[in-house]
Amino acid sequence: MIGGNNPPDPIDVALEPFGAILEEAAHWLDGATVETDGQLEATDALLKELKAARKAVDVARDECTKPLHDAWKSEVARWKPTQDDLDRQVKCLVAAQAPYKARLAAEKEEARRKAQEEADRIAEEARKAHLAANASSIDEQRKADELIAAAEEAQKQARIAAKDTVKGMRTVQVYEIEDRRAALHWIAKNDREAVTAFIDEYVRRNFKTRPIDGVKVETRKEAF
Repeated sequence: MIGGNNPPDPIDVALEPFGAILEEAAHWLDGATVETDGQLEATDALLKELKAARKAVDVARDECTKPLHDAWKSEVARWKPTQDDLDRQVKCLVAAQAPYKARLAAEKEEARRKAQEEADRIAEEARKAHLAANASSIDEQRKADELIAAAEEAQKQARIAAKDTVKGMRTVQVYEIEDRRAALHWIAKNDREAVTAFIDEYVRRNFKTRPIDGVKVETRKEAF
């Protein structure tokens, strides 16, 4: 059997017909440029063969990788319906929970607000009592200290209330564009690089199909 247990590398097989061409290319690729018609004709022929070598390598690569790629795509496709259905179930269940979670979140937010208001009220009361307390009156000093302790406890409870959140809820920011012209002017003033990037990409995609003010289009020849 040809090759035995060590078959030739498909890359080597694909390049084998072009061995002489690759050697000749190495002689040309020394940093010098073409200067005569004869050199141009010779390098044109060489370029054609190099492109043929590249195509041969691409074909050989596809022959090797296509079965693997097809197998990978087939396996991914086999898993996808199950993954999609699980995602669908998760989405539906989250939607079923959403109204109740929203109510719970609103209730907890109200409890947090009230706890903080109460803590602030007691703290203010303690501050006033401490300022008003007679420094030589033990009863007034005790009362002021009791209010300060109560204020500290109220703040502790407010912090606990702030941490009492609904699992599976998150805070997100959403937006609505009310005035595109105003937004464009703001971006142009504050993020000129973003506007420049948009202009560059828009012109790149559209300069061949429509005239654009401020853009000069010319036709030129280039090597390929």
